[in-house]
Amino acid sequence: MRFIVFSFILFSISGCIGDDIIFDTVPEAVRILNPVDSLTVGNTHQFEARFTNNIGQVEEQNVLWSSSNSTIITVDDTGLATALAEGKANLTAEVLLGGQAPVSDAIEVVVSKEEVTGNPSEERSGAIRTTSSYLLEGSFTLRQDGNDIVLEFADNYRASTSLPGLYVYLTNNPSTSNNAFEIGRVETFEGAHSYRISGVGLNDYDYLLYWCKPFSVKVGDGEME
Repeated sequence: MRFIVFSFILFSISGCIGDDIIFDTVPEAVRILNPVDSLTVGNTHQFEARFTNNIGQVEEQNVLWSSSNSTIITVDDTGLATALAEGKANLTAEVLLGGQAPVSDAIEVVVSKEEVTGNPSEERSGAIRTTSSYLLEGSFTLRQDGNDIVLEFADNYRASTSLPGLYVYLTNNPSTSNNAFEIGRVETFEGAHSYRISGVGLNDYDYLLYWCKPFSVKVGDGEME
């Protein structure tokens, strides 16, 4: 009996160790947190941007804002945009990195005389994938619902039931659970289901992370569009 128990533990540990992550750095990135895709002539919108460093942590950096057409939309150093005339313009948030290529995020904004409903976008989506020998697949949507966000998985979701202590996180570094936001333990392993999440914004994180908590190793991830 002891041999059977020991063999099971050894199998679980070796499976997790075999799937461990060697590199835990990610590219630096900047993201516009509160995008809108349309403005009315004469209106303003205060854009905000977030920079994450090479370990996925939020870091204060000087953000340079620019407009591709300042006769349509102007944007000042703080990200305050003003719609001047009908048309389209790309607004860019850029961070300069010493000795490296700059990182940026951009959106297209349409300016019209009449207010457009359904703005801003309140949904992001992606697909999870396994990065280990364990089954993990399916598409998901992250949407705003009042003050909360809701993470919804489609019918094509499937996850292995053989791995103990599987948890799902929101993160900006899909190689580690450090500084990640823990959503909870995985209790659904097939089919559509959802999580309601409080205390975070729709654009605060860029990845889902599946983590084997007892052995502290990654099982899979999913990048949000």
